[in-house]
Parts: sequence; C-alpha cells; structure tokens
Amino acid sequence: MGTDLTRHELIVAPFLGRFLVLRPGQQHGVEIPLDRYTELANASAREGDLPQWLTDAAKSAWALDLTGWSADRALLVRAPSPYGYARASYEINKGCNYNCPHCYLPLRPFEGLPSERKRQVIDIMRDAGVLWLQITGGEPLIDREFPATYQYAYDAGMMIAVSSNGSELRKPNILSVFRERPPYRLTFSLYGATAATYDGFTRSKGAYGRFIESLDAARDAGLPVRLNIIVSKDNAHELDAMEALAEGYGFPHQVFTNMSPTIDGGAAPLPTQATEHLRQRRPFTGCNAGHTFFHVDPLGHASICKVARDPHIVLPEEGIEGLRRLGAIADGLQLRTGGCSGCALSGTCWTCRPLAKLYQEAKAPREMYCQHTERVGA
Repeated sequence: MGTDLTRHELIVAPFLGRFLVLRPGQQHGVEIPLDRYTELANASAREGDLPQWLTDAAKSAWALDLTGWSADRALLVRAPSPYGYARASYEINKGCNYNCPHCYLPLRPFEGLPSERKRQVIDIMRDAGVLWLQITGGEPLIDREFPATYQYAYDAGMMIAVSSNGSELRKPNILSVFRERPPYRLTFSLYGATAATYDGFTRSKGAYGRFIESLDAARDAGLPVRLNIIVSKDNAHELDAMEALAEGYGFPHQVFTNMSPTIDGGAAPLPTQATEHLRQRRPFTGCNAGHTFFHVDPLGHASICKVARDPHIVLPEEGIEGLRRLGAIADGLQLRTGGCSGCALSGTCWTCRPLAKLYQEAKAPREMYCQHTERVGA
C-alpha cells in the first residue's frame, strides 16, 4: 500500500486498441479485455470496490496488496482518446550544465514555457492519449520547474521516463520527487570511468564526482536506472571500465558509438566518433513518428520526432486539434528526396529520411549514413 493515499496505485488505460493496467515505477503491466476496462472505469466512477480479479492480479504482478481498497482510491482510469497517440517526448529545456562535444543540440539556451503553459502541454498530451512520456533536455533536472512539471504529468496518469546526465539526482529535492512518484526508468549518460576523462568530456570540473554521488543515491533509493555509455575518441580507452562501473552498480547499460549531426545539420559531433568502435546501423524499417508518437520542444512546438522538427505545430496556440496534421507531415518527411531520390535499395536503408537529410546538410561522408555507397557509385 502506498504511503500517500491521495495518489493512484495503478493506471488503467487504453493503448493502441488494447487495454492495460500499469503500476507507476514498474516496467511491466497486465493486459485486460475491453469488458474489464469498462468494469474498472465504472467501479472507479461510482467509488465501488475493486473486483477480486484485479486484487489477485496486482498481488501476482507487483506483490501489491489492495485488499479493502475502493476503486476510486486505487485506480486512475484514463479515458479513450480519439487522437490515437500513445507516446511522446517533452524537451522541457535545452539548457545544460555540461558542454559535451558530441551534443546534437547546436545551441543550448536556458528557456522554456511558463508553468501554466507547461501544464497546458501536459494536458494536451494526456487528452491525445499519451501514456508513456519521456522528459528530456538539455538537462531536464536543472530546470527549476522540473519537479512540478514531473509531478503534474505523473498525476495525469502517465508512465514517465527521464533522460538525464545524472548530475542532479543526488540533490534531496530531486530524490524526493522520484521516491514519492517513481518513474519507470531513469536513463543516465556515462562519459568516462575516471574524473579526468569524465570532467574533460563534459567540460565541467567535478562532474564525475557529482555523477557518482547520484549513482549512489539512485542505488540506495532503489530507482530504476539504465546507463547509456557514450563512446567517443576522447573516452574510448575507458570503455571496458565504463561497462565495469555499470555492472558494479547492477544497472543495465547500452553502448552508443555512432554520433549524429546537430538538429540543424551541423557537422560538429561527427569528428568526436571513435572510428574503431562504430557499429553498423540496423536497417530502417519505418517508425510511428507523427502517427502514434510526437515530440514537443521547450517552446511547445510539436513535431513528429526530435530529429524532424519542421514543420511543427505550435501547441499553445493551435491546441490539441493541431496534432491531427502530424500524420501527413510525417508521411511527407519520409519521402526520399535530395541525395536519396530514386535509390532502388531504400528498403534496406540504415537511416530514416529526416536523419539522412541532416547528414547530407552536414556534408558527412555517405558511408556514415548509407551502407549502399559502393553499389550506388558514390
């Protein structure tokens, strides 16, 4: 049983034609049929008892004892949405306390919407059907309104992931936010296994020490951390040590080696790659960007994803109805144009069209984003 009886223990929500029961802070859920979704919605609306089948399911799935709970107290039931979205990312602020050379943001101004507009964006996401929300930046945890925005999204019935450099988690006010309202994932980037390498990469003195303090705090609090190990020419010599560090904490990790151009087509991140560690990309087989997923930047501009930011919808002005245009925008942006026009091998291409366009604008060697270089005569 939760310590705060005003918050929901479970989320009951439609999800792309299915119906799920989810527990905040947990990565697995329970799928239910429409009739049981309707049963739970009705029970919550009339402040009825939880059905026994859900009490049993909660105990089995999450070791959660809901005996004696009423439905309205235990559940937050999300209404169906006609807009068809399930996931979104929210770049709350581009500002960052690091200055890493590989960053895909060419400029990192500390700016964002006022608090009431942030809440408006969250309301639009909720009403559009967004169930999984990623909050990112810049560095989201340095935004002074992050705690209130995170809490607002959590209380709206979203399963939240946060992507961060991890430098601020050690602070009591941030830790308390995540303890009281647990995310289902915290993803931290790892830039080195020693202070010299880590501080040099981030260009921030003392950054490694702050990061380790945050990892210690996350482990002690039992938070669901995953580490993204970023490999560049400046830290590749510590790859094994970075993996050992992740394993020592017991945190799952992924290794990232391929850098992308900046969002405005700048080439600055590309020379930071450690060429001996580059990995072949998987073929691009399509994605749901613009159709069941969208991205929102700090000014409330909604686009199909973080890469393809134009055309965009100005959510504070157009409201939720503006999202209806994203599907057509997505279809148009995926058309193969420019250097990819007429490519007969596009079915096994590594790269979506918007990302390929950024590589082309950055004047990157074709082999960075196209595995068909020799076959197309480049």
